[in-house]
Amino acid sequence: MTTLPPDLLRLRTLETYLQLLLDEVRRAIAHAEQREAERQRGIRTRPPAPDWLLEPGLSRDAPPVQVHAGGCWNAGKRSKGISRDAALRALADGVKACGACRPDSALGFIDG
Repeated sequence: MTTLPPDLLRLRTLETYLQLLLDEVRRAIAHAEQREAERQRGIRTRPPAPDWLLEPGLSRDAPPVQVHAGGCWNAGKRSKGISRDAALRALADGVKACGACRPDSALGFIDG
């Protein structure tokens, strides 16, 4: 057990300090709860990941580089989500299928 000062003046000072500290802790808790609520709301409202990705070339005029399945670890950061039909069309137009996620197999695309 801690020993408290015996006189009223120091006890009141300690009470004031502890009240200020408690108010600061409660504000920090409220702020942390608000951040967590915002994070959870962001998770709930996040759009679903695309099923197929198209990785663009390095320049604006360069043709696409690869088609990936959604969530592929090998997809470039600039990859854009595309529809199933667009993925099939890109493969038919000669865009390379990713060797890691094999979107051609998942799409049932047979080159030929």
